[in-house]
Amino acid sequence: MLQSIQWPDVWRGVFQLPMPFVEKILRSVLVYFALVVLLRVFGKRELAQLNPFDLVVLLSLSNTVQNAFIGDDNTITGGVLGALTLLLTNYIVVRFVFRHRRLDQLFEGTPTVLIENGELREKAMAKELLTESELLTVAHRQGFRNLEHVQTCVLEPGGTFYMEGKEQATAATTLELSGETSQLLKRFDAITQELEAIRRELAVRN
Repeated sequence: MLQSIQWPDVWRGVFQLPMPFVEKILRSVLVYFALVVLLRVFGKRELAQLNPFDLVVLLSLSNTVQNAFIGDDNTITGGVLGALTLLLTNYIVVRFVFRHRRLDQLFEGTPTVLIENGELREKAMAKELLTESELLTVAHRQGFRNLEHVQTCVLEPGGTFYMEGKEQATAATTLELSGETSQLLKRFDAITQELEAIRRELAVRN
């Protein structure tokens, strides 16, 4: 049976690309940037995966763009080349964006404040297509019983939520005030010592 196998054809099917080398690279690069733009346009909530619909979308994306990536290619060479192209493209983009902060904001976006000083920012939530119940789910994940205990909530560009409780904010404010008080006391002591030195100098002169 092994004698009937045409080994040149086997190796050709495993390694020989059915498309031009440049086309393979171009496909991977174009799909990469298309996905980056689409995720940027459709907001941060897709990355946050707040409900089953968001999860289904992300899971389906890979299958949806699979043919655009590989075309009619099932070879090992094509798979390795596609993966290498994606990794190199991402590395170059990240390095370039790292050196240009404005481009970083353009690609990744900016954080969105959803709760400020304990108050819900409804316009910001509407912009990110977030409901109060979804935000409450996020609060539960981070150990808050309800939104009334949250002082600040920020949705980061990567889809993660930062939450600060009202007790944390109060403690931080108290610590900040105590630090300022300590600085004032030090200045007061320094002034007192200077006045005492002046008093002694005047006493010696008299």
